[in-house]
Amino acid sequence: MKKSASAHWEGNLKEGNGTISTESGVLDHSPYGFNTRFEDGPGTNPEELIGAAHAGCFSMAFSMLLGEAGFTATSIATKAEVSLEKLSDGFAVTAVHLDLQAHVPGLGKDQFNDIAEKAKLGCPISKLLKAEITLEAYLTEDV
Repeated sequence: MKKSASAHWEGNLKEGNGTISTESGVLDHSPYGFNTRFEDGPGTNPEELIGAAHAGCFSMAFSMLLGEAGFTATSIATKAEVSLEKLSDGFAVTAVHLDLQAHVPGLGKDQFNDIAEKAKLGCPISKLLKAEITLEAYLTEDV
């Protein structure tokens, strides 16, 4: 299975702007720029989107593992806080903190913690930074 998203950017880093779209159309030319990434401007940014993806992926992985253990949650709420920091060689995503609140009837705290840890390690987005990254780059001329 492959899913896709795209970004379009015009201008320099600080004054330029761009849009992000997804194959599903959930995001359709959603604005992003320097002010949405490093300030509090309206729009989205890559770190926010990674956080949304991680929270959603983790919640689904947690639900799957609960089911395998014979439990069903009545509520799973996950927040992912993505840290973007300036390092000596530029900016980097240095951490993601997942905050899980779930109601799972009949599940004890130790088993809950074990399943949550397995979901953290097994979620495909958790494995993202370990993934192979490939690139095809094309320089186009102005039309």
